[in-house]
Amino acid sequence: MIEIIYIARHGFRLNWVTTNWESPTGLPKDAPLTAFGVAQARELANYFSSLDEDQRPTLIFSSPYYRCLQTSQPSAQALGLPIYVEHGISEWYSPVVPNTGLHPRPASASALKAYISEIDSDAWSSIYYPTRKGEDVDQIHERAHSVLSDLISEVESRFPNHKRVLLVSHAATAIALARDLAGDREQPLRVGCCTLSEFSRKVGGAGSGSWEVKKLAEAEFLTGGVQRDWGFEDIQIADGKVIEDPGIPGSELEVDEPVGSMLRATSSVASNL
Repeated sequence: MIEIIYIARHGFRLNWVTTNWESPTGLPKDAPLTAFGVAQARELANYFSSLDEDQRPTLIFSSPYYRCLQTSQPSAQALGLPIYVEHGISEWYSPVVPNTGLHPRPASASALKAYISEIDSDAWSSIYYPTRKGEDVDQIHERAHSVLSDLISEVESRFPNHKRVLLVSHAATAIALARDLAGDREQPLRVGCCTLSEFSRKVGGAGSGSWEVKKLAEAEFLTGGVQRDWGFEDIQIADGKVIEDPGIPGSELEVDEPVGSMLRATSSVASNL
């Protein structure tokens, strides 16, 4: 059984300091890290390396966005681990403005391996895909719950000897994941770049709320401390709803699929055969 889950947010993004940047993958909204962000990622890796071997992550799952893969890379190199790409822990976008298209979706793990060689696209395929139409606050929390339920079950089935997992994600998604593990959707939490949360499984625990909080968005290992922290209290609300975000121009005719749990979709198809 998994005993420890670590959750890290990506490092400092380049588009926060300049408008003159290009996406390494060619995907809109897929900014790389700054040099400072890369240094943060290395400090995260150094922190994991400093832990006793029985406390270090043995599996790394990353959002498919380049900034998260960049953040994962030093830890993968330091710990001698592959990176598994999981779309279920990718960026949160608010609902799209009607008739403006869809939000972006990063490429497959096999395609992303051209940029980050540590990616293993054979041993893991994403088990969940968020809708490209965006999500409200309740929906991102529902996504986190579904992803964790499926991921924990799948990891324990396919990787039974691995007890410590690192998830590298984004601010909103990291908060929703942390809240689900703690069993408290109202848990006050702000996460800075490369901050780290840690959860230990309670004896006999299973499901939401079955994890003890050991760390929440801590930055004691980061030279610059907490940087660019974010919380759900920062979102813009109008008439009780999250303000909508325009989709990507040219995506109006694209199909929003796959969406949701791939494991449950497979089970549903199997049960109908």
